[in-house]
Amino acid sequence: MGMLHLVENLSDNDDLIDWLIVGGGIHGVHLAVRLLGEANVAPERLRIVDPGTRLLERWRRCTETVGMTHLRSPSVHHLDLNPWSLHKAAGEREYRERSLFAPPFDRPALEFFNTHCDRVIDDFGLRDLHIRARAVECSIDCNSVRVRLSTGRELVADKVILALGASEQPAWPEWAPEGNEHIHHIFEADFDGWPSLPEEVIVVGGGISAAQLALKLAAQEHRVHLVSRHGLREHQFDSDPGWLGPRLMNHFQRERDADCRRALITEARHRGSVPPDVHRALQHAMKTGGLWWHETEVAGFESIDGGARVSLGSGERIRADRVLLATGFDTTRPGGDMVDQLIANEALACAKCGYPIVDHHLAWHPQVYVSGPLAELELGPSSRNIHGARRAGDRLVKVANNGTSKTPLSA
Repeated sequence: MGMLHLVENLSDNDDLIDWLIVGGGIHGVHLAVRLLGEANVAPERLRIVDPGTRLLERWRRCTETVGMTHLRSPSVHHLDLNPWSLHKAAGEREYRERSLFAPPFDRPALEFFNTHCDRVIDDFGLRDLHIRARAVECSIDCNSVRVRLSTGRELVADKVILALGASEQPAWPEWAPEGNEHIHHIFEADFDGWPSLPEEVIVVGGGISAAQLALKLAAQEHRVHLVSRHGLREHQFDSDPGWLGPRLMNHFQRERDADCRRALITEARHRGSVPPDVHRALQHAMKTGGLWWHETEVAGFESIDGGARVSLGSGERIRADRVLLATGFDTTRPGGDMVDQLIANEALACAKCGYPIVDHHLAWHPQVYVSGPLAELELGPSSRNIHGARRAGDRLVKVANNGTSKTPLSA
């Protein structure tokens, strides 16, 4: 069944939608799979709203831009139902040769992971459930939620899941001017700052994205200066694996104060870190030439003829053809005006950090549920990653199978 036909049906039966997922990234896709595959939600009663031309568009663009070759997550973290689905897709021969997985923890190759995602999307018919628009307004009626789209269309659903990521919030340093032709943030929605000819490039950032980007540029024979405020912080994962299970999460769940939970999350995350294999690759590239490391602050930026000049806290000044920011994403609550208005209109509970205070079922309101960054005060440090999507799926499947959440919201 084509997308147009489904949308036409939806126009005639707005009140029949059970679940509307806002966000077509890793979390939105996985939650749709869980609701369809484990909660027996009928496809005609579920939709995914996302402005991309296809599902996972931002994920693909960001990972391609930085030059990711393998995921940081282990092979059991993916979008399908069966935890061993990636291994089954690889087949015994390919798995034995390990051409599709990298040690340790059998981390899947990005291309293979994306192919597997496409298969999952096709198996569950998610392309036909994708409405290509942006949700711009969300309001709650007595027993439903109305969501107005950028196209002017209005959808009505029994329940809405806000599966919004931070990928539309690139973090710009204070010294970096926006709109300058010689400086770009690699996670801008319309990023087009990739050098075509061998150039002198400054990459700013100290985490895995900056490191992968620098390696990709050096491999393409650009002269790369990697500027970071700190030395290389080596961690296999972006937080201790104990946060994936009861060893660390039991203490987190016992802590009822949202501000204390935020402090635990902040302390737990290995921001600005790289896994050991990327660390080794950087050291090799620095020894063999083409990549230079500068451990210092950026003190200033200026445009000059045909390029830019960056002043460093060390006193050094570097001239480059372009500056690429790999400084990650802003830590403020995602969702923009739509979520701001929803909070104001419905008096939804938020912690001092601005993030939702939700119940065990991830309900912010009996009709509104959250996943990804918006769920981290309930799911902890791993909430944003693929494992966080799977844990959110565990809880939302129970909601779908048992009916509306009745648990009081956390204080």
